[in-house]
Amino acid sequence: RHVKYLKDKAHTLELMKKHAAHMAPKFQCVLRHLDGIADLGIASWERPKGGYFVSCNTAPGLAKRTLALCKEAGVVMTGAGATFPYGRDPQDSNIRIAPSFASAEEIEPAARLFTICVRLATLEKLAATRFASETALGAERIA
Repeated sequence: RHVKYLKDKAHTLELMKKHAAHMAPKFQCVLRHLDGIADLGIASWERPKGGYFVSCNTAPGLAKRTLALCKEAGVVMTGAGATFPYGRDPQDSNIRIAPSFASAEEIEPAARLFTICVRLATLEKLAATRFASETALGAERIA
């Protein structure tokens, strides 16, 4: 079936150009929202030159929490660590974003929500770390 459908190299390349034109706006939307948090230094990602995913890395320990926040708000994504063997990311930081799956209309609010959830998960971790630090300092003062 593939051979009959794709016909030859020229036909296949033409189909891939059409596919890229369909996918490009979706990826641009995701990357635009990620670029909006770039200066915060709370996540990193590569600008893909092809493929179906954007791989985003949060600070260690935040991928699962970020995706849980997304799910609570109604956006379900690929599981944290999906790019690792057996889905086990030892750092709990990798999130595979698949803009190819959603419609263009769904991507805008979902990408915006994703970056909000990355921010919130990061703030939660910072607050917990600060609280633990202050609690330890308070315990030292009491002792």
